[in-house]
Amino acid sequence: MPDAAARLRAPSSALLTVTAVVIGLAGLALAAAGAWLVVLGGSWYYLAAGLGLILAAVLLPRGGGAGLWVYALVVAFTLAWALWEVGFDWWPLAARGDVFFVIGVFLLTPWTARALARRNAVGVAPARGFLGVVLLTFLLAAVVSWTRDPATRVEGTMPAPTAPVAAAAPSASPPPPRQDWTAYGGNGMGQRYSALDQITPANVGQLQEAWHFRTGDVRGQSGDPEETTFEVTPLKIGERLFLCTPHQSVVALNATTGEQLWRYTPEIRRPLALQHLTCRGLSYDPGSAVRPAAASTATPAAAAQAPAPAPAPAGGDCDAKLFMPTADGRILALNPESGKPCMRFGGGTGQIDLWKNMPNVKPGSYYSTSPVVVTRSLIIVGGTVLDNVSTQETSGVIRAFDIDTGALVWNWDSGNPDDTAPIAADRRYTANSPNSWSISSVDEALGMVYVPTGNQPPDQWGGKRTEGAERYSSSVVALDLATGRVRWSFQTVHHDLWDYDVPSQPSLIDLRVGNETVPALVQPTKQGELFVLDRRDGKPVVNVHERPAPQGPAEGDHTSLTQPVSDLSFDPPALTPADMWGGTVFDQLACRIAFHRLRYEGRYTPPSTEGSLIYPGNFGVFNWGGVAVDPQRQMAFTTPASLAFVSKLIPRKDDTSLYVQGKDRPNDSLPALNENFGAPFAVQLSAFTSVLGLPCQAPPWGHVAGADLRTGRVVWKHKNGTVRDSSPLPLPFAMGVPSLGGPIMTAGGVAFLSGTLDYYLRAYDVANGKELWRSRLPAGGQATPMTYTGSDGRQYVVVAAGGHGSLGTRTGDHVIAYALPKR
Repeated sequence: MPDAAARLRAPSSALLTVTAVVIGLAGLALAAAGAWLVVLGGSWYYLAAGLGLILAAVLLPRGGGAGLWVYALVVAFTLAWALWEVGFDWWPLAARGDVFFVIGVFLLTPWTARALARRNAVGVAPARGFLGVVLLTFLLAAVVSWTRDPATRVEGTMPAPTAPVAAAAPSASPPPPRQDWTAYGGNGMGQRYSALDQITPANVGQLQEAWHFRTGDVRGQSGDPEETTFEVTPLKIGERLFLCTPHQSVVALNATTGEQLWRYTPEIRRPLALQHLTCRGLSYDPGSAVRPAAASTATPAAAAQAPAPAPAPAGGDCDAKLFMPTADGRILALNPESGKPCMRFGGGTGQIDLWKNMPNVKPGSYYSTSPVVVTRSLIIVGGTVLDNVSTQETSGVIRAFDIDTGALVWNWDSGNPDDTAPIAADRRYTANSPNSWSISSVDEALGMVYVPTGNQPPDQWGGKRTEGAERYSSSVVALDLATGRVRWSFQTVHHDLWDYDVPSQPSLIDLRVGNETVPALVQPTKQGELFVLDRRDGKPVVNVHERPAPQGPAEGDHTSLTQPVSDLSFDPPALTPADMWGGTVFDQLACRIAFHRLRYEGRYTPPSTEGSLIYPGNFGVFNWGGVAVDPQRQMAFTTPASLAFVSKLIPRKDDTSLYVQGKDRPNDSLPALNENFGAPFAVQLSAFTSVLGLPCQAPPWGHVAGADLRTGRVVWKHKNGTVRDSSPLPLPFAMGVPSLGGPIMTAGGVAFLSGTLDYYLRAYDVANGKELWRSRLPAGGQATPMTYTGSDGRQYVVVAAGGHGSLGTRTGDHVIAYALPKR
């Protein structure tokens, strides 16, 4: 019998020993890292909790209730500290208590109780009871937190739509698109708004897939950079849908059935030094016979009812044209009827060579990733320039070409801004000048094109920037359509050291301000501002003020004393140690240590050699997807994101060595990003994440929000999206995730968005932001949807789902249309 009793005690003893060892190791980890955190000036909690766990681990093998009492006190201390630090906010609360709760539940099991009692039965029952009460209290706090929304949530309802706003003289704003979608943003104003009202909050739940087209073009081909993306927003003209693919094919579909009508794939010169490979969209010229007159005499209501003209018949060669930018630096003109090149354009070549008169020619290092602007007589072209590769990049010049012939009409070079006459054949544009990689907008009645600009490379060190770069970087610049001269400019960041280039198309809208109608421009920025400006002169409609900014730049550089801030801002609150997060208390602690080791003084903390925390990071609160504006509701539907990044400057000893590539050295012709050859520093850029790859800041990381553009007030704001496709297990936790790709709004009161990191197309009530409907996508939907009327009279919503290389969303080649059921 004694041998039998010993055999029964042995597993219990081993279980108790293993449990104590696990708790002891956890305590040692917390105590050691907690001590480091205290030395860095952080919280004492982790050190105290670690010591408590070590004491519990020492007492547990002795039996009795002492070990349980100590552990219960540690859990109670943890709960009190967590509630003091983050309140009833579930995800931060969970990160602080999940490990303690799980171990505590295990300690309450009968096996543990029997093992303790066999060693020493004194005090086991009351200790278990106390631990149970503490764990139950923790559970109740969790349940309460499940019913609470994050502090970032804002509830409200937008005012009802009103009658169309009379256009402000002398502006004559074109009506929003109705049957068609004739430009990337719906029309040249970049509103991403449709006058269609067939789909409403009452019936959007009935949407179903109408057709599904596969382009056959997916990333992973030889020479593809990591950021190979399917970001296209198709055009709809007449009965046709036109789109482009990442590898530069142009496809025409029947807009009602999705049937392919033609495909054109140009021969692309290779090899290419590509940082990005994408095509966000095409541009359309209806042809000389049907181009709008200088001033329309039709009423806006009548014009809104009329469909856009179908592609005009080919006049000898082709009159109507599609314009397609290519990755090797050309603009192609194609016949919308057949997809064949328009050979009268470009001096008999059907194309424009954008490398003409450019310095530092490296094919692939410059091209237009975004669609060109089309006016009655011009196409206006910008382009992307390699970021952070060298100080010897090509020019960011903006050029206007004759829409019929492709001849150069004017060029605006920020290094020589007053000389906009066509450049002489033997001259070169200014090298390494700020570029415009995003989408521009146009107001032909006011005679201006509005250009969002980027930065002069390198992004994180500006000690040798030119006068033109300092003046026009990270700005929205209004250029005269006739001459290309600057009419006005508004800088969104002074001496930008954070890659806060202006990423989004300006949205043009006429706003009622008091008794006046103001032709306004809404400019989203990476740092979270919505600058609402009078587009006639660039003066703020919503107040802008200068705020003091952190100082102390890297050697040889300087910083601006102040930075502009709009009263309509989605700038997230400054991070604190309490905002650090993780899947467990351990990686949360590691994030707190990292936070204290980095330089951080709030937004605009200068990059540094010790490493600076940049929040929001260069992913941007807003990026190229921009916002949608409703001219009737006078509102913006926005998708603000908030992710922190780390920027660390690495001193360079020469202009050839690779300092930051590590094992990820570029293959073939791909550029060595972030090396900054020719500058005194390379730069290491990364998301601020834990050892588990989770963001170090607590969720939510992404929202949808509605803003009243007249008052500058955020009316509603909700977290948006799940981690279903971003976590190891497909768990649809609604944590609020970032999106890349813009929203659209309709007169029916419904907004659509597909760009979240989970694979859904969603519909929202624009009045209050409520999610009304969602449909699962087969791949990442990092593109902006569009909408139109088909030949069957139904309103269609179309989205591209092909994934995004840098974000790691699932690749694909899908174009999907949705509509209400046929009646």
